[in-house]
Amino acid sequence: PYPFHRVLRDHYPALRHEATESYLISRYADCAEAFRSPKFSSRNYEWQLEPIHGRTILQMEGREHSTHRALLNPFFRGNGLEKFMPAITHNAADLIGGIVARNAGELLGEVAGQGEAELVSQFTSRFPINVMVDMLGLPKSDHERFRTWYFSIMAYLNNLAGDPEINAAAERTHVELREYMLPIIRERRSGDGDDLLSRLCRAEVDGEQMSDEEIKAFVSLLLVAGGETTDKAIASMIRNLIDHPDQMRAVREDRSLADRVIAETLRYSGPVHMIMRQTEDEVQIEDSTIPAGATCIMMLAAANRDERHFSNPDEFDIFRTDLNVDRAFSGAANHVQFILGRHFCVGSMLAKTEMTIALNLVLDTMDSIEYQDGFVPREEGLYTRSIPELRVKFEPTGALG
Repeated sequence: PYPFHRVLRDHYPALRHEATESYLISRYADCAEAFRSPKFSSRNYEWQLEPIHGRTILQMEGREHSTHRALLNPFFRGNGLEKFMPAITHNAADLIGGIVARNAGELLGEVAGQGEAELVSQFTSRFPINVMVDMLGLPKSDHERFRTWYFSIMAYLNNLAGDPEINAAAERTHVELREYMLPIIRERRSGDGDDLLSRLCRAEVDGEQMSDEEIKAFVSLLLVAGGETTDKAIASMIRNLIDHPDQMRAVREDRSLADRVIAETLRYSGPVHMIMRQTEDEVQIEDSTIPAGATCIMMLAAANRDERHFSNPDEFDIFRTDLNVDRAFSGAANHVQFILGRHFCVGSMLAKTEMTIALNLVLDTMDSIEYQDGFVPREEGLYTRSIPELRVKFEPTGALG
């Protein structure tokens, strides 16, 4: 899509798209302004996401949003996040390990002796889902069950053609996940567990707690926001380094470059290509007048390759000087993959942690990584986008023992 993004940016920065009855917003400055402006809201999630997740923080505004943000933030940043990282494992001695590293080590350990692997099915699509299930304190035996629900939800969100079988499967997932989660949530209300679900059940701000339905909806959202995006981001990160062996060598030799690799991957090939917003007031972008109540598709991938904001934006370059790496995982970032403003991604630091551990484990266990003979990676996806498979060959190091 990238050449078409340039056409949008250059000639149609706020294009009225008749087929979807929406406006495509493609320039960095316009997207960044929209995320910070009260003229745009996330009320579109009422019809886009609520039918499958339930009501989540993504569609909340004002005091309701602030309260829920205050409830969730402590678990995904700083000391709150570190509580879920209790151990250093699998030769990731300089990283926060814990549950993330344990899962990554086990999965990579299965393939590290093979010399060949398909990293999406064997690692990246399993790793973040397993992490979420473990953080929530749910049985490991349910890893595959959650992966099934995860794929069902993602199929629904990408079902632009309205396939009735996909919608029916998503409805079953909605019911199954609700029936699975609500009894566990009720049980943990009175417990003293230290897992994320137990702590969410007990957390309160100004005397307010999340309801059972709100916690269930958040768990459903985690499957997508914490699973789909990290899965695709890790796959793209490894692909980007294979495509740029000089940069692969640089980060092998200097692991302090990991943040640069991750930040540039989020800019250059971020997993989320577009999200929706709704106008609350009339908005003017160049010669386009967008009425109040309109659906706007914010083209994140287009904005992150806007030559008005980044030099040589179609080049993957971990050494670029116009990407603020120090702020890339905060609300002050100068890329839009994590959104900006009041709805900045709560899980940005968790995503960074998972990507860092995954990167180091791959580099520690696999030397001379390259594509298998005849394999050509091809991106797929609309709202979220990455490579559906990544077939590699490598020299095992035996670093995992």
